[in-house]
Amino acid sequence: MTKKLYLPFLMALIVALSSCSSKMGELSSDYFTVTPQVLEAVGGKVPATINGKFPEKYFNKKAVVEVTPVLKWNGGEAKGQPATFQGEKVEGNDQTISYKMGGSYTMKTSFDYVPEMAKSELYLEFKATIGNKTVTIPSVKVADGVISTSEMVQQTLGTANPAESEDAFQRIIKEKHDANIMFLIQQANIRASELKTAKEFNTEVKDVNDAVNKKISNVEISAYASPDGGVSLNTKLAENRQDNTAKVINKNLKKSKIDAAVDTKYTAQDWDGFQELVSKSNIQDKDLILRVLSMYSDPQQREQEIKNISSVYKTLAEDVLPQLRRSRLTLNYEVIGKSDEEISKLAASDAKQLNIEELLYAATLTNDPAEQEAIYTKATQLYPNDFRAYNNIGKLAYQAGNLDKAESYLKKAASIQDSPETNMNLGLVALSKGDANAAETYLGKAAGAKELNEALGNLYISKGEYDKAVSAFGDTKTNSAALAQILAKDYNKAKSTLSGVEKADAYTDYLAAVLGARTNNASMTISSLKSAIAKEPSLAKKAASDLEFSKYFTNADFMGLLK
Repeated sequence: MTKKLYLPFLMALIVALSSCSSKMGELSSDYFTVTPQVLEAVGGKVPATINGKFPEKYFNKKAVVEVTPVLKWNGGEAKGQPATFQGEKVEGNDQTISYKMGGSYTMKTSFDYVPEMAKSELYLEFKATIGNKTVTIPSVKVADGVISTSEMVQQTLGTANPAESEDAFQRIIKEKHDANIMFLIQQANIRASELKTAKEFNTEVKDVNDAVNKKISNVEISAYASPDGGVSLNTKLAENRQDNTAKVINKNLKKSKIDAAVDTKYTAQDWDGFQELVSKSNIQDKDLILRVLSMYSDPQQREQEIKNISSVYKTLAEDVLPQLRRSRLTLNYEVIGKSDEEISKLAASDAKQLNIEELLYAATLTNDPAEQEAIYTKATQLYPNDFRAYNNIGKLAYQAGNLDKAESYLKKAASIQDSPETNMNLGLVALSKGDANAAETYLGKAAGAKELNEALGNLYISKGEYDKAVSAFGDTKTNSAALAQILAKDYNKAKSTLSGVEKADAYTDYLAAVLGARTNNASMTISSLKSAIAKEPSLAKKAASDLEFSKYFTNADFMGLLK
């Protein structure tokens, strides 16, 4: 009797479970769309938007279903953020799906990019329960692979232009020597005491004239009268002071056999000199005096208004006006530095004879990185408190791909002086090491570095901000600039940029192949990829799994390049 009752009950249970299972069975991939259709790495992430649908009369009223996006590749997987849905008879806060009508939903997910994702598949996995029972819903494949072109920024960064700390070397330096011959009020004759000043000035002229590395440009005589006394009187007075001074100077030059041009001029009323002296003084009511100068332009009215300030006029007459009765002597000359040949020889044989500017300049006279580093190393030894040589060694190390060495020298430079170029270079190093946050911090302190926009362009690529990257690069012709333009789908500009890259390398060609594939130019794709692989054979393996070329995976010419 027990057996007879048990068997029908067992069969009923099996039928019931089968019925529940069938209601939550396999879902077709037709119920799902993914944007983008082919996943793409952006800013180190692989984002996806999944639009799904539970069909009518599918979702059990008592069911709870957890949906998890899973990106799978050979040897690994990454899980995205799950979403939970519930039937109409379930009490909870998740999205409710109607049994009769079904329901649609949208999931946004993102995965941290790893290179193995290039050959991957995106699945949705389901965890379903009806009451206390688990129901199996098979996973559904909804997308293929990951386009990782944006990650090429790590390769194109190698050709980015780091910032160099420039020398301030000048082969010809303009110098001058000044002296003043002073006059008594309303007099133009040169007193004996002032003839001594003229003689000392002539000695300076002679020393410059006799020096092998100096050349006289001219001697200037600028004669002045103070603003008191009236325009007519002061004009004649200033002119006489000019003429008398010129006679003495020319006589001394002739006696010393110095051939130098003497240029003369005079200023009848030296209001500019007066204003400068007053502004620098501690005279009572000086602000009132300066206000008078700004209010009146007529010389006579100025003079009268200032005399009306009786409390200070005596001080002006004793302390300021006498300083304006003068002839200013100016010797203009050039100091001529060492030749390029002399600097190069000394940098190699006796660097101690070069100052820091000459030594830094010496490194610009060779294109050999090893020679440049040797010169900069000498500079760090002779001038250890100057950051520029450390920065430039860091620059060379970065260009050679030695990031640890570059970082070490750049941090030494930064410890001496927090300069824009060093911060910019540290930003490039951080980007190359995959630390976009540190790079952004460094580049934020690099305002003024000439190459900053290019560095910012690379930063924006790494953050997935392609339009900002294109704008930052401007008309720069580099692999990174072309990469930004391709990612921003500005294909015409990218083609122009790639053709203008000065030192085209394997990645220049690879980017051209990607551009060809995106613009349906098969011949450009094949020829560019062939050139890229010839320069860098490892790119054949990259191309074999690069979904940029998916339409060519059955192309005999393309596949022949990968063998």
